[in-house]
Amino acid sequence: MQNNTEISGYTTIVNCNKISFRRGEKDILQDISWKIQQGQNWALLGANGSGKTTFLKIITGYEWPTSGTVSVLGNIYGRCDLREVRKMIGWVSFNISSNIPNNDTAIEIVVSGLEASMGLYREYSQDEYNRALSALNMLSAANFANQSYVTLSQGEQQKTLIARALVNKPKLLVLDEPCSGLDPAAKELFLKDIENLVSHHDAPGIIFVTHHIDEIREWITNVFIIKDGQKLADGHTGNVLSNEILSQAFNCNCKVLNDNNNYSLKIDKI
Repeated sequence: MQNNTEISGYTTIVNCNKISFRRGEKDILQDISWKIQQGQNWALLGANGSGKTTFLKIITGYEWPTSGTVSVLGNIYGRCDLREVRKMIGWVSFNISSNIPNNDTAIEIVVSGLEASMGLYREYSQDEYNRALSALNMLSAANFANQSYVTLSQGEQQKTLIARALVNKPKLLVLDEPCSGLDPAAKELFLKDIENLVSHHDAPGIIFVTHHIDEIREWITNVFIIKDGQKLADGHTGNVLSNEILSQAFNCNCKVLNDNNNYSLKIDKI
């Protein structure tokens, strides 16, 4: 499935050119280039500690590369107002759940995304609440809009946080390990809802961060694999998810199983 999103004025959503990042005496990222074109949805794949989170922070403007250039949605970092660029990027990390006011309802949490706040610190108009409800609808989540966050299942909580990112109508949506902690049934329902999301004509381009290839579905058009802070491979999903490449990525003998574009990984004894 191809994402039919058209982002007016942009043919390249993300362009990272020869990015390196050094912290103290340690090289976290080394000479990484990555280009995301309009109409593509990417998985960012790598083992724990490979550098995925640092790379995301650079793309979203929360870290600055030691060398290299970054351009997002036509804005070259260092020559633009990052505060304005960030409004066009939705970054969803479920580590923020502990900061969510548990007694707020799902729709209150979503509408707070208009101010990027944790909690409601002003009065919101009916039109703004309608925007929040529309964001929940994109994820088939409007049925629990008025339930307290603390009473929601983990999958419902995750959809609430994604809707919170969508309420500002971002052009790029980064989902940082969104299936973490979900049981198998909840994960399948969640991934189906994301598939429905990308089918919307105004859906953002997506970077889906994971280290589990069974979460990579047909709507993910391309895969970028990072290993030890360097690009190992990138390209069309079917070409990148190979035995050889994933064996290198995870430092073990891997066999990729593909059942009608549903991927899984078999690992030999370590």
